[in-house]
Amino acid sequence: MELVVIGAGPAYSDRRGSASASYLVRTQGESLLLDLGQGAFANLASAIEPSTLTAVVVSHLHPDHFIDLVPLRHYLRYEFEPPRRVLVLGPAGLGNRLDALHAYPGFTAVSLDVELLSAAQPIGPFELEALLVTHTDESYALRVSGASASGAPAGPGLVYSGDCGRADDLIPLIRPGDTLLAEASFGGRPVPAGAEHLTAAEAGRAATAGRASRLLLTHVQMGYDRGEALAAAESAFAGPVQLVTEGDRFEI
Repeated sequence: MELVVIGAGPAYSDRRGSASASYLVRTQGESLLLDLGQGAFANLASAIEPSTLTAVVVSHLHPDHFIDLVPLRHYLRYEFEPPRRVLVLGPAGLGNRLDALHAYPGFTAVSLDVELLSAAQPIGPFELEALLVTHTDESYALRVSGASASGAPAGPGLVYSGDCGRADDLIPLIRPGDTLLAEASFGGRPVPAGAEHLTAAEAGRAATAGRASRLLLTHVQMGYDRGEALAAAESAFAGPVQLVTEGDRFEI
């Protein structure tokens, strides 16, 4: 599998070219997109033909993780005759949130087939697993692997934290050899009370406990030092650590 970083930014950023959370996983000619935050659609469209997505998976209902479903919907509706469609998996209420933005019941259903995210399900050549984590009332960490010939998950895989307030929540999803793509919103500093995010050191601790092969840090907030975040993660995880940015590519 290949991971392409479409958006690595948090909810707001002063980093030129930043786009919010969005990560493309590709194998066997198919593409699975994890989240689609603000500014990410343009990067997606420069990487692949968006209408060819196998599915979009939304980790939780904060706009910096799903709001560019709106331009995706418009693109599918107005660029093609007849309009094209894409499957979207996510928490309960996702379609209603999008409909409400335009005060238009059915806005989403014009081009997006929204379904509830399941704990485990095959999607084309991918095996997708979802685990509830501490953040909103319904937030998920996700594991993506290629499906074996028998249909069982084949490793190694990619574990994506989404937004997560407890490192221990991630550990049951990580299998030895996996790549952990973890948010580290507050870098090397403490998380403000009630924020429900990870520090880089906590991401490193989860990678160590889960015996991950590599840790990729993302979603670092504006004003927090990226070098400090990297050093904090390296203090808790002995394997390779990298801060990702838009356009980065990794073999999983």
